[in-house]
Amino acid sequence: MAALDETDRRIVKELRADGRLSMRALAERLHISRAAVYSRVDRLHRDGVITGYSAVIDPERAGLGISAYVYLKISQHSWQAVRKRVLEIPEVWHGALVSGEHDIVLLVRAPDASSLRHLVLHRLQTMPDVLSSHTVLVLDELHSLESIDAN
Repeated sequence: MAALDETDRRIVKELRADGRLSMRALAERLHISRAAVYSRVDRLHRDGVITGYSAVIDPERAGLGISAYVYLKISQHSWQAVRKRVLEIPEVWHGALVSGEHDIVLLVRAPDASSLRHLVLHRLQTMPDVLSSHTVLVLDELHSLESIDAN
């Protein structure tokens, strides 16, 4: 797979900002032909760089007024089983297997503190193979589309 060049990175950046952007508008923003944009976007899909498109949701406006990172310690060799169960929980927006003191970190969103408490105490901590949890409330979120430019 070829490395991304500057034009590829700009395409990815624009589509991350607005996945509904037309190929014509994308070509105009990047000052390249529509044929070049179609070709590059198609290649980015084939190479697995672009894996899909999704809507960006404002959690508060969607009724999810509280967010937290929940760190889980799990039994050794139970990653796949815990992963399967965690993916069934709609309040989990993102999860990752991590190194360090904890094994899994989850970004969770809930309507209120009571719902978050129920999620952590009754659904996550009682899950088989979960040994302990640590919850950190999100006070504000930082968003950046610049990370693709780091290459």
